[in-house]
Amino acid sequence: MKQGLIGVLIVALALSSTYLWLQDYLATPLKIAPDGYTLIIERGNSLRGVAKQLARHDVLQSPAIFAGYGRISGLAGRIQAGEYVLETGTTPGSLLDTLVKGRVKLHSITIIEGWTVAELLEALANHPAISHTLELNSLVDLNNILGLDYPHPEGLFFPDTYHFPRGTTDVELLRQSHELLIERLNLAWSGREPHTVLGNPYEGLILASIVERETALSAERSQVAGVFIRRLEQGMRLQTDPTVIYGLGESFDGNLTHHHLKTDSPYNTYVRRGLPPTPIALPGESALQAMAHPAPGGALYFVATGNGDGSHYFTATLEEHNAAVARYLAMLKQQRGQGTLR
Repeated sequence: MKQGLIGVLIVALALSSTYLWLQDYLATPLKIAPDGYTLIIERGNSLRGVAKQLARHDVLQSPAIFAGYGRISGLAGRIQAGEYVLETGTTPGSLLDTLVKGRVKLHSITIIEGWTVAELLEALANHPAISHTLELNSLVDLNNILGLDYPHPEGLFFPDTYHFPRGTTDVELLRQSHELLIERLNLAWSGREPHTVLGNPYEGLILASIVERETALSAERSQVAGVFIRRLEQGMRLQTDPTVIYGLGESFDGNLTHHHLKTDSPYNTYVRRGLPPTPIALPGESALQAMAHPAPGGALYFVATGNGDGSHYFTATLEEHNAAVARYLAMLKQQRGQGTLR
């Protein structure tokens, strides 16, 4: 009887000692350099494989114990693939918790207001953390890939900063950006001023893209939108350079000529009345709101002030506009003469 009790006590002490030793092991910091350690777990990797990888880099001691604990605790099969940044002070226990909860490193990409969809695709293709899956013969191929029910993908992605784990595909990010654009467009459209000449949200998107390209000043965008709305109402041509430039595509060399303005194309708003057939850029929130809430007034024209701040001078008559253009040209001539124009 006494021998049996002694045996039980020995086993209990052994288990207790093992438990305390294991807790100490799980709480002992890993050997991580001050600048951290990046751990990448591919899909299908096992905890045992992760433990061996960490041991090879002298980060983790006793990998078999780490993997064994994960198996016995039932956590081994729950680790998530991804990129993890391990910082000084990380322990085997906290590491396993991080892997199970999938606290992966997030990368980011910022889509700039006024970009074209071609510039967006280039940025995605050049991002090292994005999985590149797109194979396009033309931009319109995006419509089929993403299921877009529009004539062209231009303008259909919302400028913002997106955070994502390594390995996220370009298609996933495009779909997320498109969904956000539709959400913001519909919200702006639902709150628009009544009796607008614009017939539907897509026409609103087209106008917003023109406003986006015409001015970088948020304070001016509603005024610019107001000018274009009044021109549409009165059957005037929009006569906006950015649409012509967009229509020229890669052939545009930075110099917009009178020949360009006189050459007919669907995007030449000097020749054709109404809106161009598609957006010409990715409009941001400010441009969408300007489209929905154009400034009232009588202005039908605007020209750069030449003050260097990107501002414009708005006028109601052609005579006033011509005078403003003359002042602007005179300012340019003076700046060239002084060597201050860049």
